[in-house]
Amino acid sequence: MKYAVIDISGHQSIVSENDTITIDNVNSPIESKLKTDKVLLIVNDDDVLVGTPQVENAQVSYEIVKHHKGQKIRVFKYKAKSRYRKTKGFRAKLTDIKITKIEVKKTKAKTKSKPKIKAKTKVKTIK
Repeated sequence: MKYAVIDISGHQSIVSENDTITIDNVNSPIESKLKTDKVLLIVNDDDVLVGTPQVENAQVSYEIVKHHKGQKIRVFKYKAKSRYRKTKGFRAKLTDIKITKIEVKKTKAKTKSKPKIKAKTKVKTIK
């Protein structure tokens, strides 16, 4: 099973291909295709790639499915014997995204050449 841990919209999520997750609002139109390179971990059966902090040359492609609002949260403040009551509400704007592809681009390993050592030719002698 192939899955990845990504950092998107300030939260870390475990995703696999064709998953749909809910994240904080993304200011992009519906059906737009986006990519993120903030991939922290990729697991493909027995192969595990752990990033420090991110996996090199890894990308996760996703598509925006819909925008909606979350449930309303009510906050109520109350102090006894002083007639103090306050109610506030909050509804988060959310976006559903569908993970389309998890990929790691393989790059050729760079061979390091040995550094050239320059000999010092000028030597000062003190008389």
